[in-house]
Amino acid sequence: MTEKIRVGIVGGTGYTGVELLRLLAAHPQVELAAITSRGEAGMAVATMFPSLRGKVDLKFVTPDEAGLERCNLVFFATPNGVAMKQVPALIEAGVRVIDLAADFRLHDEAQWEKWYGMAHAARDYLAEAVYGLPEVRRDKIRGARLVANPGCYPTAVQLGFRPLLEAGLVDPEHLIADAKSGVSGAGRKAEVHTLFSEASDNFKAYGVPGHRHLPEIRQELDDAAGCKVGLTFVPHLTPMIRGIHATLYARLRGDADLQALYEKRYAGERFVDVLPAGSHPDTRSVRASNMCRIAIHRPQGGNTVVVLSVIDNLVKGAAGQAVQNMNIMFGLDECAGLDQIPVLP
Repeated sequence: MTEKIRVGIVGGTGYTGVELLRLLAAHPQVELAAITSRGEAGMAVATMFPSLRGKVDLKFVTPDEAGLERCNLVFFATPNGVAMKQVPALIEAGVRVIDLAADFRLHDEAQWEKWYGMAHAARDYLAEAVYGLPEVRRDKIRGARLVANPGCYPTAVQLGFRPLLEAGLVDPEHLIADAKSGVSGAGRKAEVHTLFSEASDNFKAYGVPGHRHLPEIRQELDDAAGCKVGLTFVPHLTPMIRGIHATLYARLRGDADLQALYEKRYAGERFVDVLPAGSHPDTRSVRASNMCRIAIHRPQGGNTVVVLSVIDNLVKGAAGQAVQNMNIMFGLDECAGLDQIPVLP
């Protein structure tokens, strides 16, 4: 593709929005056309995000002033329930859409309304939306008009579990995902539980009875297993800014070379790194990158397999994966704009 992709971003003031801007500003095939915010309209983007000075010269505009219908692609980095009200008109205008919220992730309308507590405003598009996990649905993403970008926890959990379920090597009725996330996963809004004095020097589980990402994870693991799975998913909040660490447990049905299984499944996947046997990946090894690092263990040679999966929740768990999907949709090198080396220390 020789012409640049004209891109709009709806909801550019949150952590996911600024991460999108960081990645897209350095993308060789992207022209940033508009960034919307009702509350900050008229403010220079670089005033809110000084890290973008000299890289993004746009001002925030209201959605009505953005001219989104003239874009080739629009990203929605908005709260749940926003994209579904605007997506139909954009798609009918010939604009392709990637939604980073949850509006189109679930196929079942009743399930969506149960977990998100509102009526779905674009139910006709639920069946069309392609779930945007490139390592699974790359072929469908290429031709998609609407991509539902996966959640952060679901990305780490799926990439960790999928090889085992696809091969039928584990009992699908007894899966456990014990996952930890940095505070940025809660978004940029001010809330008591994310205040420094609340989240720092603290560690806690939340959403144990049922987290909104549970039906999304279950839906996709059902697909991998070819049957209904039994999944216990427990998320935790950790006192760090970025990162997700998912520790996954499953019961083996028989013997297999698990290391070889994972290496074969992700051979050629440029954003999944299967570490050598015995490794313990840490979140800082993927910080600010689109990489998922995975290690497989079989403690004491028993019948339990433990998979360790780490990602940056704002990149492979959100904005980076969205850019990866954009690259696929427009026939670009999948790594375009995503070749950042993780940040250490």
